[in-house]
Amino acid sequence: MQSSKNKNVEKSEPFYRPSVPKQKTSAEIINEARNALRTLRTQRPFTPREDQRKLFGSASSRTPDNRPPSTFSLHASSFESGDSRLVSGTRLSPLDHKPKLLSSSTKDEDSSISFPKPPVNPVEVRKVSSARARLCRTASQGYLLPDKIFLPDENKEQVNSEEPAPMDNLSRRSNRSYLAELNPRSSAKDDGIPLVYNEHNKAEEQDFLKGAVTTSPLQFKSGSDQNKIGDKPSSNLSLTDWNKSGNKAGSEDDSRVNETEEEENYWNVKILPIVYELENEDNIENLCLACTSLHEALEEGNMFGKKFKGRSVLLKTLYKLVDIGSEPLGLKLAKIILALKVSGKNLLNVCKLVFKISRNEKNDSLIQTDGLLDSLLEILRIEDLHTNHEAFLYCTGAIKFISGNAVLLNELANKGGVEIMFQLMKRINNIKENDTCFSNLGHLLVQLTATLRNLIDLPRSRCQLLCCSAVSELWVVLEQRLNDKDICTNIVRIFSKLSSYNDCCAALADYSRCYVLFLALLNKHQKKQDLVVRVVFILGNLTAKNNQAREQFFKEKGSADTLISLFQTYNELDLNAKKEKHEGEQNKTKQKHPSEGDDILIKLIRVLANLSIHPSVGAALAANHHVVALLITVLEYKSIDDCEELVINATATINNLSYYKVRNSVIEDKKLHIAELLLKLLMSSNMDGILEAVRVFGNLSQYFEICDFIIQRKVYKFMVALLDAKHQDVCFSACGVLLNLTVDKNKRPILKEGGGIKKLVDCLRDFGPTDWQLACLVCKTLWNYSENIASAASCFEDDDINTLLVLLASLLDEELALDYGFDRDLRNYHKLCWETEFKPVAQKLLKRIQNHHSILQPITITGGC
Repeated sequence: MQSSKNKNVEKSEPFYRPSVPKQKTSAEIINEARNALRTLRTQRPFTPREDQRKLFGSASSRTPDNRPPSTFSLHASSFESGDSRLVSGTRLSPLDHKPKLLSSSTKDEDSSISFPKPPVNPVEVRKVSSARARLCRTASQGYLLPDKIFLPDENKEQVNSEEPAPMDNLSRRSNRSYLAELNPRSSAKDDGIPLVYNEHNKAEEQDFLKGAVTTSPLQFKSGSDQNKIGDKPSSNLSLTDWNKSGNKAGSEDDSRVNETEEEENYWNVKILPIVYELENEDNIENLCLACTSLHEALEEGNMFGKKFKGRSVLLKTLYKLVDIGSEPLGLKLAKIILALKVSGKNLLNVCKLVFKISRNEKNDSLIQTDGLLDSLLEILRIEDLHTNHEAFLYCTGAIKFISGNAVLLNELANKGGVEIMFQLMKRINNIKENDTCFSNLGHLLVQLTATLRNLIDLPRSRCQLLCCSAVSELWVVLEQRLNDKDICTNIVRIFSKLSSYNDCCAALADYSRCYVLFLALLNKHQKKQDLVVRVVFILGNLTAKNNQAREQFFKEKGSADTLISLFQTYNELDLNAKKEKHEGEQNKTKQKHPSEGDDILIKLIRVLANLSIHPSVGAALAANHHVVALLITVLEYKSIDDCEELVINATATINNLSYYKVRNSVIEDKKLHIAELLLKLLMSSNMDGILEAVRVFGNLSQYFEICDFIIQRKVYKFMVALLDAKHQDVCFSACGVLLNLTVDKNKRPILKEGGGIKKLVDCLRDFGPTDWQLACLVCKTLWNYSENIASAASCFEDDDINTLLVLLASLLDEELALDYGFDRDLRNYHKLCWETEFKPVAQKLLKRIQNHHSILQPITITGGC
């Protein structure tokens, strides 16, 4: 059954809405509620939060053998001791030079070749060997030099009382041995070991040490503390000494750096004292403070992002502190190391360090305080993806973890996280499938899309996503990685959130292969429930408000077959699960939330209901045996107490399909069986279920067989009783069924049972002034009922006649009827309904009652309620 306004063809609405959404008028809200064909709403699928932070969640399709680890050990030895340099990735060509065999030697060759000679004096050999042994023992402990290099006359001089006591002669000899090895130009000898020394160097060193002690704000700690790490020898080296004694991997590179005297003094005065403290401090809290001071000093000296002398040894000092295992200290170290622009293996390891620390959500506040997010985003922005894809993986993984924190999520959005992720996605999409790192970049995309999924919860992030055309790049990722379940699931989670907004729906639908890819996902990953439920949820949103979208999707090859196949698969799974549960449990308890299988069926039926709004699509679905059979199966095996939303959605879809009177309508063929199933809903205590059942009866009661069924099974008594429901929609639908019954003059007397006439008059009085559609329906029912009467008294009680005469007269007075203080839109809508629907019928009814009889023909309804 259908009111006249529902005969109008629904206008195609664009998805796009202005930045400030247009509010629906009151008239539109009422109009939608009364539509014979209605779209369905449902909740977005719920994504449970992972108990632990991991690169790949428990639902990941990746096996442990085919994915990077989330847990690993990290030590100072993991880092490269040399200064990090970018890898060029260029393969060197082989040399053309061919070595010559030394078959015979000429005189010139003899002069250039030196052959091993035996030592002259075994005592000298023992001296050198013992010096090197001491040096090796020192180096094996992780330090390049002994505590301090003492020169010949240093036992006579001290800088101040805080200086360490002079070492013994053995230590002095080891110092000289070490310097001798580092300086091949030395010509002086002491105990057989060459050593360079002059008074100028000695004076320079003394001046520096005095300045370092007096100007450094940091005090060297020596007391014991509960946070002590262990005894460590100090390395009191000036920059000159440091350049001589730097590690072999980095000293050559550092020696090429030309520094001004001012830069060298800045290092000696500002940086070196802090490094001394880092090597000698035992307290973690003090180490963290020292790292903060070091970062500030390096930043003040503009030393980040460039080469400088001592950089290699500074990095090595920082790497050693990783072994302490303190998370607060680790964050401080990571910030400095990243600011020093390391690369290669060291970049990977520092990203792993941050990743490892960020796995503990208790460290989120530390990450926020240290401002580490900027450093992580900088990696994604400027580093080479092809060379550092593994470092990118752990960097993005750390960002994903901290984006689960609301405060850090807002900070990430404010720092341009969406734009940076989008640009990184474009770089990944440009890498072809035959590239060696293509599959490894899939792991990175899992982290990236999971981060975007968190970001789009923020309105400004959604706006940025649309502005930078990131949606189109997500479609490219989806098309390239269709076989990767994890990536596909993350992207449909993003689309699931976006599809709840009209402007985002437009962006999704703008992609020409939108529906093709969604169907491909459903066919390829049919058993992956968390992916399927979100795809059908998105399709439900796309087809909810746009007739063009309904038509486009239905015209895609295999669209109906795919939906039917999904319906059959999950309906069978649900039936089997219900059977197993029934066999295993005697006491059945009501589920608070629908099961995963039920949730997919709910969203899937919603798509069918929304598609059926389109005239040609709805007619095709009404004639589809598989679709109707599956909907009926839901009503057969599910009760509204088991899964309310599923049963109501199935009933609403049947209502939409029953609207179409097509030649091969399966609904028409199965109408009696459907009516039997609807009786369960009518007898339930669920008002939403009752309303949907009454609506279906409103459409089906146009068939004489159903009218007879309603009389035989006493269904009309339910309809009369529902007039007392004080619920306008329920009264409207129940009145529609009674209207169709009164078309048959033999069935009109049923209105007298249960006080039907009085209840209709009460509905007119209670709802008429604010609901002209319902008032019109009541008048039509009374008109049919009173056809061919000899007198008004034979149809109505005296009280009902008097009430009707007064009520109809007042409702037909335009000034009284339309003066209810509504807003302008609603007032115009009410006036239209009053003039076109209510007024003509009410005037005829009033005249009939006044004249006691009339020979006008009965009114029938041709639409649905």
